[in-house]
Amino acid sequence: MKMPVALLLLLALCNAIKVNGEESNGQCFHKLTLDPRPHSVSILEFGAVGDGKTLNTIAFQNAIFYLKSFADKGGAQLYVPPGRWLTESFNLTSHLTLFLEKGAVILGSQDPSHWDIVEPLPSYGRGIELPGGRYRSLVNGYMLRDVIITGDNGTIDGQGSVWWEWFASHSLNYSRPHLVEFVSSEYVLVSNITLLNAPAYNIHPVYCSNVHIHNISVYAPPGSPYTVGIVPDSSDNVCIEDCNISMGHDAIALKSGWDEYGIAYGRPTTNVHVRRVHLQSSSGSSLAFGSEMSGGISNVQVEQVHLYNSLSGIEFRTARGRGGYIKEIIVSDVDLLNMNTAFSAIGDYGFHPDDKFDPHAFPVLEKITLQNIVGTNITVAGNFTGIQESPFTSICLSNISLSINAASSTSWVCSYVSGFSDSVFPEPCPDLENSTTSSSCFFLLKPNGKAAVL
Repeated sequence: MKMPVALLLLLALCNAIKVNGEESNGQCFHKLTLDPRPHSVSILEFGAVGDGKTLNTIAFQNAIFYLKSFADKGGAQLYVPPGRWLTESFNLTSHLTLFLEKGAVILGSQDPSHWDIVEPLPSYGRGIELPGGRYRSLVNGYMLRDVIITGDNGTIDGQGSVWWEWFASHSLNYSRPHLVEFVSSEYVLVSNITLLNAPAYNIHPVYCSNVHIHNISVYAPPGSPYTVGIVPDSSDNVCIEDCNISMGHDAIALKSGWDEYGIAYGRPTTNVHVRRVHLQSSSGSSLAFGSEMSGGISNVQVEQVHLYNSLSGIEFRTARGRGGYIKEIIVSDVDLLNMNTAFSAIGDYGFHPDDKFDPHAFPVLEKITLQNIVGTNITVAGNFTGIQESPFTSICLSNISLSINAASSTSWVCSYVSGFSDSVFPEPCPDLENSTTSSSCFFLLKPNGKAAVL
């Protein structure tokens, strides 16, 4: 196919992923080097029409099928020019760059028949919202390597309002689709785009390794039910940086499977680095861990973040029957503004996929460090409600100053929790002032990114 001159100029922007394996202080410090993609085509060359009405699914499918032939030749780019490109869900391929030009908008169809039904994820055993299958996501990657979604601030718009209405009215037979989902993939990069109006999650890397998400904007309106920004799920070596996320529910939520299904699958979310992000959530948490965490969540570093106008700032969620663990988490250099609750750790959050869960599968929550945090207009400083059979331990608070508003009746709520605090205002509950816990506090990251006790 003849390549337009404009596309030749873009070749410097379409790249293959290479990760420098040098040791670092966090996943985002791994140097990402990019090799040029030697081939590029425009979606126009496959008959696409960007009028916002014409369905372009076949054009996307044919273009990606054609570019698949370049996988062993350095990969290729699919260029999406300005326009409104309506489509059903479609699958990406390895060694591919999907490039969205400024003014390009990929629109998800609002016809549910355009979204295939797929099997539930094995670590969940069913759809997250309803028993049985789930709708396939709009943009999908399955068992891929070296795949990039980027652009000059182009947009993927899920047009999720109809899905929110169906969800609220209990009209759906299957769980809602996500906007972008990668399953069992590695070396994934998403950058320099805007994501709007996802039916449910915006970016869902599950069973993935080496995922880098940076410089994206994600938005859903405050009333959109249980919409979530970025959800690393049973994935490792994940970097999220320089993003602006404003959602109906959670902005970033780390997960790793649900009850007996997550325990059996046994893949944790680990080695995650989040930095320089602005997060807002209307009905959930700016930064959430769980509650589906049965495969485990560990070795997470969060730094230099701004959390604002949210129900909860930082929230750890679990329940009896989850099993698994949340441990070795460091959150530092945080600015909180207009929060109902600054910090939460809840031991009875959520529900179960079915009645086959083990009520004696108690989760472990330990070795959590929150430090160097300033908050303004906070109603409740902290709510740490653990589990009697498995208390939350080694909760370490340091150098925290929260300005509590006049609506507050109590600053801290604590039960079945123990920890240590230093230079914290308002003064935390006695359970978090145990000096014997200080020896297990204040984790640092070694050069290989692993947590170590001082």
